[in-house]
Amino acid sequence: MLIIGLTGGIGSGKSAAADCFRALGIDVVDADWAARVVVQPGQPALAQIAQHFGAEVLLENGALDRARLRSLVFDNEAERKWLEGLLHPLIREEILRALEASKSAYAILESPLLIESGQYKLVDRICVVDLPEELQIERAGARDGSDAEQIRKIMAAQLPREKRLEKADDVLDNSGDLASLRTQVEVLHRQYLQLVEENY
Repeated sequence: MLIIGLTGGIGSGKSAAADCFRALGIDVVDADWAARVVVQPGQPALAQIAQHFGAEVLLENGALDRARLRSLVFDNEAERKWLEGLLHPLIREEILRALEASKSAYAILESPLLIESGQYKLVDRICVVDLPEELQIERAGARDGSDAEQIRKIMAAQLPREKRLEKADDVLDNSGDLASLRTQVEVLHRQYLQLVEENY
């Protein structure tokens, strides 16, 4: 099966692009969903995280306090690497299970850290959702209320825009409106169906 990796920095519009593919009947596996599954209460990874960082990373109901954990790891590269070392293999297993269950003509793996995490090895092509960094900061701030400094920290932990574009087989320019993004997705969709017909 043809698997397309869909990625982009924070606020780039990955989710909007993924929704456009879903609207065309394509199964989308969301790496963020897989990342939430592996740290649900009762999962071994959550117990290891609480043991490592302390009970302060748990909410009163026993669930992971993602905002608290994020603030701890984004300011500390060693802690971020420890967390990634624990979670990335588990997330990969969850993603593979979901991709294998896909029934559409091709499948999309939507992942903000597709390249950084090594998840790009699971895909046949990389599609990058791109826009200028200032617009990225503006949209990310409007979406989740984070301040520009926090967003810049997250961006600094992600692959730089130029490097991401170097890895891209396909690019969706999301500096315009949703209609423009949808049109570009429809063009790529036809190309992907053609690839499936020729190679799979």
